[in-house]
Amino acid sequence: MEREPLSGEVIWIGVRPARRAPVRVLERVEALANRGLDGDRATVRPSRVRQITLIARETLDDAARRLGLAAIDPSQVRRNLVTRGVDLEAARHRHLLVGGVLLRVTGPCDPCARMEEALGEGGWEALRDRGGLTAVVLTGGLIRLGDAVRIMDPVPVEAAP
Repeated sequence: MEREPLSGEVIWIGVRPARRAPVRVLERVEALANRGLDGDRATVRPSRVRQITLIARETLDDAARRLGLAAIDPSQVRRNLVTRGVDLEAARHRHLLVGGVLLRVTGPCDPCARMEEALGEGGWEALRDRGGLTAVVLTGGLIRLGDAVRIMDPVPVEAAP
């Protein structure tokens, strides 16, 4: 029986300064405990369930194939972090360690109707039930491109808030 990959890496970082504003692509970003990512609109009024959004590069590549596109630019789907190598579906209801930042995964990040606008006809359907995850920041710190992403369960005592 094959096991799901429990670790991978961050390959893209973006923050959304305001609703419908262009995504700012970054090489590193400060994760703020109980708030989200510095510079992202989610930090203005922090949610208890949606401070950071994540999606897998593998999901974007599959959606691009379904839509007949060469690729999907991560800024089109407006998630904060794009990972490679880790099975994000296996992280539901668990914790992720991104570099030294501890996240609690809170649920799915369903695609919105704007996916049709961003990706063309069928965009919403291509990401239905695979739009990534939402999470909250338990311990803050710097997230950088290339940082390891590991599924953590149980949470290590030294990392627990």
